[in-house]
Amino acid sequence: MPMETKRVNSLLRAAPCLPGLLGSGGNSYSDGMEQRMSSIGGILLVFVCVIAGFLMEKGQISVLIQPAELLIIGGAAIGTVVTANPVHVLKKILTGLVNVVKGSPFKKKRYLDTLKMMFDLLTISRKDGSIAIESDIEEPEKSAIFSRYPQFLNDEHIRNFVCDTMRMVITGGVSAFDVDQMMELDMDVHHHSLSQPSAALSTMADALPGLGIVAAVLGIVVTMGALGGPPEEIGRKVASALVGTFLGILLCYGLVGPLASSMSKVVDEEQSYCHVLRVMMLAFIKGTAPMLAVEMGRRAIPEHIRPSFLEVEKACREKVGEPEVVSQAA
Repeated sequence: MPMETKRVNSLLRAAPCLPGLLGSGGNSYSDGMEQRMSSIGGILLVFVCVIAGFLMEKGQISVLIQPAELLIIGGAAIGTVVTANPVHVLKKILTGLVNVVKGSPFKKKRYLDTLKMMFDLLTISRKDGSIAIESDIEEPEKSAIFSRYPQFLNDEHIRNFVCDTMRMVITGGVSAFDVDQMMELDMDVHHHSLSQPSAALSTMADALPGLGIVAAVLGIVVTMGALGGPPEEIGRKVASALVGTFLGILLCYGLVGPLASSMSKVVDEEQSYCHVLRVMMLAFIKGTAPMLAVEMGRRAIPEHIRPSFLEVEKACREKVGEPEVVSQAA
Protein backbone atom coordinates (compact mmCIF):
# COMPACT_ATOMS: atom_id res chain seq x y z
CA MET A 1 0.00 0.00 0.00
CA PRO A 2 1.45 3.43 -0.93
CA MET A 3 2.65 5.59 1.93
CA GLU A 4 0.21 8.38 1.06
CA THR A 5 -2.76 6.01 1.25
CA LYS A 6 -1.65 4.77 4.66
CA ARG A 7 -1.43 8.32 5.92
CA VAL A 8 -4.88 9.20 4.59
CA ASN A 9 -6.36 6.09 6.18
CA SER A 10 -4.76 6.93 9.53
CA LEU A 11 -6.24 10.41 9.38
CA LEU A 12 -9.67 9.17 8.37
CA ARG A 13 -9.64 6.61 11.18
CA ALA A 14 -9.63 9.56 13.54
CA ALA A 15 -12.91 10.78 12.01
CA PRO A 16 -15.20 8.71 14.30
CA CYS A 17 -13.89 10.62 17.30
CA LEU A 18 -14.56 14.03 15.75
CA PRO A 19 -18.30 14.05 16.53
CA GLY A 20 -17.39 13.49 20.17
CA LEU A 21 -14.84 16.25 20.03
CA LEU A 22 -17.37 18.55 18.43
CA GLY A 23 -19.78 17.88 21.29
CA SER A 24 -22.76 15.57 21.04
CA GLY A 25 -24.78 17.24 23.78
CA GLY A 26 -25.05 13.94 25.69
CA ASN A 27 -25.28 13.60 29.44
CA SER A 28 -21.72 12.31 29.75
CA TYR A 29 -20.22 15.74 29.17
CA SER A 30 -20.69 18.93 31.11
CA ASP A 31 -21.44 22.15 29.26
CA GLY A 32 -17.88 23.35 29.73
CA MET A 33 -16.43 20.08 28.44
CA GLU A 34 -18.69 20.20 25.37
CA GLN A 35 -17.48 23.70 24.52
CA ARG A 36 -13.86 22.70 25.05
CA MET A 37 -14.19 19.66 22.82
CA SER A 38 -16.09 21.69 20.23
CA SER A 39 -13.28 24.25 19.94
CA ILE A 40 -10.50 21.68 19.81
CA GLY A 41 -12.50 19.37 17.54
CA GLY A 42 -13.27 22.17 15.08
CA ILE A 43 -9.59 23.08 14.73
CA LEU A 44 -8.62 19.43 14.33
CA LEU A 45 -11.32 18.93 11.69
CA VAL A 46 -9.95 21.80 9.60
CA PHE A 47 -6.37 20.55 9.60
CA VAL A 48 -7.28 16.85 9.25
CA CYS A 49 -9.42 17.49 6.17
CA VAL A 50 -6.85 19.79 4.53
CA ILE A 51 -3.96 17.38 5.10
CA ALA A 52 -6.05 14.33 4.14
CA GLY A 53 -7.06 15.96 0.84
CA PHE A 54 -3.45 16.92 0.16
CA LEU A 55 -2.29 13.34 0.74
CA MET A 56 -5.08 11.96 -1.46
CA GLU A 57 -3.62 13.99 -4.32
CA LYS A 58 -0.26 12.23 -3.77
CA GLY A 59 1.23 15.22 -2.00
CA GLN A 60 4.26 14.86 0.22
CA ILE A 61 3.64 16.01 3.76
CA SER A 62 7.28 16.99 4.20
CA VAL A 63 6.80 19.78 1.63
CA LEU A 64 4.33 21.51 3.96
CA ILE A 65 6.80 21.60 6.83
CA GLN A 66 8.49 24.95 6.24
CA PRO A 67 9.67 26.47 9.56
CA ALA A 68 11.10 29.54 7.82
CA GLU A 69 7.78 30.38 6.15
CA LEU A 70 5.91 29.85 9.41
CA LEU A 71 8.39 32.07 11.24
CA ILE A 72 7.95 34.87 8.70
CA ILE A 73 4.16 34.72 8.72
CA GLY A 74 3.63 34.02 12.42
CA GLY A 75 6.26 36.44 13.63
CA ALA A 76 5.05 39.25 11.40
CA ALA A 77 1.42 38.65 12.40
CA ILE A 78 2.23 38.72 16.10
CA GLY A 79 4.34 41.81 15.55
CA THR A 80 1.45 43.67 13.93
CA VAL A 81 -0.83 42.83 16.86
CA VAL A 82 1.76 43.94 19.42
CA THR A 83 2.34 47.18 17.50
CA ALA A 84 -1.34 48.03 17.09
CA ASN A 85 -2.62 47.27 20.61
CA PRO A 86 -1.78 48.38 24.17
CA VAL A 87 -0.64 45.90 26.77
CA HIS A 88 -4.04 45.51 28.46
CA VAL A 89 -5.61 44.44 25.14
CA LEU A 90 -2.81 41.93 24.54
CA LYS A 91 -3.47 40.40 27.96
CA LYS A 92 -7.18 40.20 27.18
CA ILE A 93 -6.40 38.41 23.92
CA LEU A 94 -4.64 35.65 25.85
CA THR A 95 -7.47 35.51 28.37
CA GLY A 96 -10.02 35.41 25.56
CA LEU A 97 -8.27 32.51 23.86
CA VAL A 98 -8.30 30.59 27.14
CA ASN A 99 -12.02 31.32 27.53
CA VAL A 100 -12.68 30.01 24.01
CA VAL A 101 -11.14 26.67 24.99
CA LYS A 102 -12.77 26.62 28.43
CA GLY A 103 -16.15 27.65 27.07
CA SER A 104 -18.54 30.36 28.17
CA PRO A 105 -19.43 30.26 31.88
CA PHE A 106 -22.94 31.52 31.15
CA LYS A 107 -24.75 28.22 30.91
CA LYS A 108 -28.20 27.15 32.07
CA LYS A 109 -27.08 26.38 35.62
CA ARG A 110 -25.42 29.80 35.95
CA TYR A 111 -28.63 31.49 34.87
CA LEU A 112 -30.73 29.36 37.20
CA ASP A 113 -28.45 30.18 40.14
CA THR A 114 -28.62 33.87 39.23
CA LEU A 115 -32.41 33.85 39.17
CA LYS A 116 -32.46 32.18 42.59
CA MET A 117 -29.94 34.68 43.97
CA MET A 118 -31.84 37.68 42.69
CA PHE A 119 -35.12 36.30 44.00
CA ASP A 120 -33.63 35.94 47.49
CA LEU A 121 -32.15 39.44 47.37
CA LEU A 122 -35.27 41.13 46.02
CA THR A 123 -37.58 39.25 48.39
CA ILE A 124 -35.65 40.43 51.44
CA SER A 125 -35.65 43.98 50.10
CA ARG A 126 -39.39 43.84 49.42
CA LYS A 127 -40.26 42.23 52.76
CA ASP A 128 -37.93 44.03 55.18
CA GLY A 129 -37.14 47.21 53.27
CA SER A 130 -34.19 48.21 51.13
CA ILE A 131 -32.04 48.89 54.18
CA ALA A 132 -32.14 45.15 54.98
CA ILE A 133 -29.82 44.36 52.06
CA GLU A 134 -27.42 47.25 52.66
CA SER A 135 -24.78 45.02 54.28
CA ASP A 136 -25.06 42.54 51.40
CA ILE A 137 -24.53 45.30 48.85
CA GLU A 138 -21.74 47.11 50.69
CA GLU A 139 -19.78 43.94 51.56
CA PRO A 140 -20.82 41.23 49.10
CA GLU A 141 -17.93 38.96 50.16
CA LYS A 142 -19.50 38.69 53.62
CA SER A 143 -23.08 38.43 52.40
CA ALA A 144 -25.04 35.35 53.44
CA ILE A 145 -26.89 35.49 50.11
CA PHE A 146 -23.97 36.06 47.75
CA SER A 147 -21.64 33.64 49.54
CA ARG A 148 -23.74 30.77 48.17
CA TYR A 149 -22.79 31.80 44.64
CA PRO A 150 -18.98 31.81 44.23
CA GLN A 151 -19.21 32.38 40.48
CA PHE A 152 -20.99 35.65 41.14
CA LEU A 153 -18.49 36.78 43.77
CA ASN A 154 -15.48 35.86 41.63
CA ASP A 155 -16.75 37.84 38.63
CA GLU A 156 -15.78 41.38 39.57
CA HIS A 157 -17.71 43.17 36.83
CA ILE A 158 -20.96 41.25 37.37
CA ARG A 159 -20.67 41.68 41.13
CA ASN A 160 -20.12 45.41 40.85
CA PHE A 161 -22.86 45.72 38.23
CA VAL A 162 -25.45 44.28 40.62
CA CYS A 163 -24.18 45.91 43.81
CA ASP A 164 -23.71 49.38 42.31
CA THR A 165 -27.19 49.29 40.81
CA MET A 166 -28.89 48.05 43.96
CA ARG A 167 -27.01 50.71 45.91
CA MET A 168 -29.05 53.25 43.96
CA VAL A 169 -32.20 51.53 45.24
CA ILE A 170 -30.99 51.81 48.84
CA THR A 171 -29.92 55.43 48.41
CA GLY A 172 -33.23 56.44 46.85
CA GLY A 173 -34.03 59.61 45.00
CA VAL A 174 -33.01 58.16 41.63
CA SER A 175 -35.67 57.47 39.02
CA ALA A 176 -35.99 54.13 37.29
CA PHE A 177 -35.19 55.82 33.99
CA ASP A 178 -31.90 57.20 35.32
CA VAL A 179 -30.90 53.85 36.80
CA ASP A 180 -31.67 52.17 33.50
CA GLN A 181 -29.50 54.71 31.68
CA MET A 182 -26.63 54.02 34.06
CA MET A 183 -26.93 50.27 33.57
CA GLU A 184 -27.02 50.68 29.79
CA LEU A 185 -23.95 52.91 29.88
CA ASP A 186 -22.09 50.43 32.07
CA MET A 187 -22.96 47.56 29.73
CA ASP A 188 -21.90 49.49 26.62
CA VAL A 189 -18.53 50.46 28.09
CA HIS A 190 -17.85 46.91 29.29
CA HIS A 191 -18.92 45.39 25.99
CA HIS A 192 -16.62 47.73 24.08
CA SER A 193 -13.73 46.78 26.35
CA LEU A 194 -14.35 43.06 25.92
CA SER A 195 -14.74 43.41 22.14
CA GLN A 196 -11.27 44.91 21.64
CA PRO A 197 -9.37 41.58 21.84
CA SER A 198 -11.58 39.84 19.27
CA ALA A 199 -11.34 42.89 16.98
CA ALA A 200 -7.54 42.82 17.28
CA LEU A 201 -7.51 39.11 16.48
CA SER A 202 -9.77 39.69 13.47
CA THR A 203 -7.34 42.31 12.20
CA MET A 204 -4.54 39.80 12.59
CA ALA A 205 -6.54 37.24 10.62
CA ASP A 206 -7.13 39.75 7.83
CA ALA A 207 -3.38 40.41 7.64
CA LEU A 208 -2.35 36.76 7.39
CA PRO A 209 -3.05 36.22 3.64
CA GLY A 210 -1.00 39.32 2.83
CA LEU A 211 1.81 38.16 5.07
CA GLY A 212 1.65 34.79 3.32
CA ILE A 213 2.23 36.59 0.04
CA VAL A 214 5.21 38.38 1.60
CA ALA A 215 6.66 35.01 2.59
CA ALA A 216 5.99 33.67 -0.92
CA VAL A 217 7.71 36.64 -2.54
CA LEU A 218 10.75 36.16 -0.34
CA GLY A 219 10.76 32.50 -1.38
CA ILE A 220 10.72 33.50 -5.05
CA VAL A 221 13.63 35.87 -4.41
CA VAL A 222 15.59 32.96 -2.94
CA THR A 223 14.57 30.82 -5.91
CA MET A 224 15.80 33.41 -8.39
CA GLY A 225 19.15 33.38 -6.66
CA ALA A 226 19.35 29.63 -7.18
CA LEU A 227 18.71 29.69 -10.94
CA GLY A 228 21.21 27.60 -12.79
CA GLY A 229 21.24 24.97 -10.09
CA PRO A 230 19.71 21.50 -10.19
CA PRO A 231 16.01 21.44 -11.19
CA GLU A 232 15.15 19.52 -8.04
CA GLU A 233 16.54 22.27 -5.85
CA ILE A 234 14.67 24.97 -7.76
CA GLY A 235 11.47 22.95 -7.50
CA ARG A 236 11.84 22.63 -3.71
CA LYS A 237 12.39 26.36 -3.36
CA VAL A 238 9.34 27.18 -5.48
CA ALA A 239 7.24 24.75 -3.44
CA SER A 240 8.52 26.34 -0.24
CA ALA A 241 7.52 29.78 -1.53
CA LEU A 242 4.01 28.62 -2.40
CA VAL A 243 3.62 27.05 1.03
CA GLY A 244 3.90 30.58 2.43
CA THR A 245 0.74 31.66 0.60
CA PHE A 246 -0.97 28.42 1.63
CA LEU A 247 -0.14 28.89 5.31
CA GLY A 248 -1.26 32.53 5.32
CA ILE A 249 -4.68 31.68 3.91
CA LEU A 250 -5.12 28.54 6.04
CA LEU A 251 -4.21 30.27 9.28
CA CYS A 252 -6.54 33.16 8.42
CA TYR A 253 -9.69 31.23 7.53
CA GLY A 254 -9.00 27.98 9.36
CA LEU A 255 -7.62 29.09 12.71
CA VAL A 256 -7.28 32.76 13.69
CA GLY A 257 -10.51 33.97 12.07
CA PRO A 258 -12.70 31.31 13.72
CA LEU A 259 -10.99 31.92 17.07
CA ALA A 260 -11.75 35.64 16.81
CA SER A 261 -15.38 34.87 15.93
CA SER A 262 -15.67 32.49 18.87
CA MET A 263 -14.21 35.12 21.22
CA SER A 264 -16.81 37.64 20.08
CA LYS A 265 -19.59 35.13 20.78
CA VAL A 266 -18.32 34.63 24.35
CA VAL A 267 -18.44 38.42 24.77
CA ASP A 268 -22.01 38.52 23.44
CA GLU A 269 -23.03 35.82 25.93
CA GLU A 270 -21.76 37.93 28.82
CA GLN A 271 -23.67 40.90 27.42
CA SER A 272 -26.83 38.78 27.35
CA TYR A 273 -26.24 37.78 30.97
CA CYS A 274 -25.90 41.43 32.01
CA HIS A 275 -29.11 42.21 30.14
CA VAL A 276 -30.99 39.61 32.18
CA LEU A 277 -29.75 41.20 35.41
CA ARG A 278 -30.70 44.61 34.07
CA VAL A 279 -34.25 43.47 33.29
CA MET A 280 -34.78 42.04 36.78
CA MET A 281 -33.34 45.00 38.67
CA LEU A 282 -35.19 47.56 36.56
CA ALA A 283 -38.48 45.71 36.99
CA PHE A 284 -38.00 45.62 40.75
CA ILE A 285 -37.12 49.32 40.90
CA LYS A 286 -40.38 50.06 39.08
CA GLY A 287 -42.28 48.24 41.83
CA THR A 288 -42.70 44.79 40.31
CA ALA A 289 -42.97 41.87 42.74
CA PRO A 290 -39.78 39.78 43.11
CA MET A 291 -41.23 36.64 41.53
CA LEU A 292 -42.57 38.56 38.56
CA ALA A 293 -39.25 40.41 38.18
CA VAL A 294 -37.46 37.05 38.11
CA GLU A 295 -39.91 35.77 35.52
CA MET A 296 -39.21 38.81 33.35
CA GLY A 297 -35.51 38.04 33.67
CA ARG A 298 -36.13 34.42 32.72
CA ARG A 299 -37.89 35.51 29.54
CA ALA A 300 -34.79 37.56 28.62
CA ILE A 301 -32.49 34.50 28.75
CA PRO A 302 -31.47 33.10 25.33
CA GLU A 303 -33.82 30.29 24.35
CA HIS A 304 -31.24 27.51 24.03
CA ILE A 305 -30.28 27.78 27.74
CA ARG A 306 -33.46 29.24 29.22
CA PRO A 307 -34.79 27.25 32.22
CA SER A 308 -38.48 26.51 32.33
CA PHE A 309 -40.94 28.38 34.53
CA LEU A 310 -41.37 25.32 36.76
CA GLU A 311 -37.61 24.93 37.18
CA VAL A 312 -37.27 28.52 38.30
CA GLU A 313 -40.30 28.37 40.58
CA LYS A 314 -39.04 25.19 42.22
CA ALA A 315 -35.56 26.63 42.70
CA CYS A 316 -36.90 29.84 44.24
CA ARG A 317 -39.16 27.97 46.64
CA GLU A 318 -36.37 25.66 47.72
CA LYS A 319 -34.11 28.59 48.38
CA VAL A 320 -36.68 30.48 50.44
CA GLY A 321 -37.68 27.37 52.29
CA GLU A 322 -41.47 27.64 52.21
CA PRO A 323 -43.77 27.98 49.21
CA GLU A 324 -45.95 30.42 51.15
CA VAL A 325 -43.17 33.01 51.12
CA VAL A 326 -43.26 33.07 47.35
CA SER A 327 -46.94 33.82 47.26
CA GLN A 328 -46.60 36.49 49.97
CA ALA A 329 -43.70 38.15 48.14
CA ALA A 330 -45.68 38.16 44.90
